[in-house]
Amino acid sequence: MKDRPFRRRRGGILLHVTSLPGSNLGIDAYRFVDFLAEAGITVWQILPLGPTHEDLSPYQCLSVHAGNPKLISLQFLAEEPWFGVCDIDLSDCGVALWQGYRRFTLYASQAIRAEFAAFCREQAFWLEDYVLFQALRETQDNAPWFEWPQKLRGHVFKELGAVGQELETLMDRNRFEQFIFFRQWSRLKNYANGHGVLIFGDMPIFVAHDSADVWARPEYFTVDRGGRLTAMAGVPPDYFSATGQCWGNPLYQWDRLEDDGFSWWLERVRTQLKLCDIIRIDHFRGLESYWEIPAGSKTAVKGRWVKAPGEALFRALEDSYGSLPLVAEDLGVITPAVDALRDQFHLPGMKVLQFAFEGGPDNPYLPENHLENCVVYTGTHDNDTILGWFNSLSEDKRHHVYECLGFPTEPMPWALIECAFQSVAKHAVVPMQDLLELGSEGRMNLPGMIENNNWRWHFNWPQVKPDLAARIRYLVSHYGRL
Repeated sequence: MKDRPFRRRRGGILLHVTSLPGSNLGIDAYRFVDFLAEAGITVWQILPLGPTHEDLSPYQCLSVHAGNPKLISLQFLAEEPWFGVCDIDLSDCGVALWQGYRRFTLYASQAIRAEFAAFCREQAFWLEDYVLFQALRETQDNAPWFEWPQKLRGHVFKELGAVGQELETLMDRNRFEQFIFFRQWSRLKNYANGHGVLIFGDMPIFVAHDSADVWARPEYFTVDRGGRLTAMAGVPPDYFSATGQCWGNPLYQWDRLEDDGFSWWLERVRTQLKLCDIIRIDHFRGLESYWEIPAGSKTAVKGRWVKAPGEALFRALEDSYGSLPLVAEDLGVITPAVDALRDQFHLPGMKVLQFAFEGGPDNPYLPENHLENCVVYTGTHDNDTILGWFNSLSEDKRHHVYECLGFPTEPMPWALIECAFQSVAKHAVVPMQDLLELGSEGRMNLPGMIENNNWRWHFNWPQVKPDLAARIRYLVSHYGRL
């Protein structure tokens, strides 16, 4: 690709912001950037940054544009000049943000107020829908919007007219929270870029049903006038599931989106380009064709493949933004048509080493079958750690793995980590859990499981061995990724 991120070989680490010791944009995030720079790592891959539901999944957010206020560093907030000398409850994010908002309205300088006003103007194309949605949601005890009174379902800003002082205050506080999030994120991203580190973000293909996006623009999604799903996203039965998977997301009304010049997608990508240097498109195959499941289905068996206008969408994106730093998540059962769409726009795909050791010599994940225009991973946020995966294998399969790797002298996980950095792939990314040599206790997500510890893992600095940065830097340098 011609994009700056893919001009040369790079090494990366996958770690979501919530997995930092402080789980926010505070001092630990800056310390982590320092660690990356010391290790010679130039790509920090994260998960989506949006506000999550109670299950904490960053792939089912309340907005495709907004940042998660829970990622705001309360310590940095308390250090703002307008906050003044005041106790802040660092244990309660909600209370602390209310306190910050009140002090901002009372004591902020004219300069910072002007910065806030400029932010609200520039982001109005999504911000006003979002803050009204969130304000209404709070008045409805955070119930999903499609369970609200009928008069509040759909985009009702004009119908509401004067929204009342309570809603006005809630809306303004939500504007403030987004202002603070984007301000803190911009500072962190600038710090990372200044240390030679690119931010590799993640964009889920589908949108949560309970989101500001579907509430504000229901005509773009498969929902009826009451907000109920008429069709939903998922994947068909396969080797991993005899009944497939029902994700519960609405699908897109692609004809309407295309009639509007894909403006909704253009705005979405505009936000992501502000947040990140590289963007992974999750479930890329859904932009070529997607599995449509009738609403109310308990399984994904009775679905059908429906063609998506992926080529037209990418042409519209290129017309607006030029060649984009996108990566296609092309894992799973991929058809020649999906490969063709990816290759037509020269998008790097993904190779996951944990998938390399089943099947025959034509397995595309085997190191010898890698392509230069791809990103290689030891595993992703949906996989077990290297040690957890390797230890679950039979002795024969472990032997087979080492045989495929040429019987390296390093034990796991470092044998597979070195294999990733050695790959011809332009980018090699390793989850932090693997670098910390963690077992299954470090797994970030177990797909299809809700009642567990998904999305809650984080590391602590004592887990980082004193020589870890130097060990990583040696591999990065040795394999031409420095």
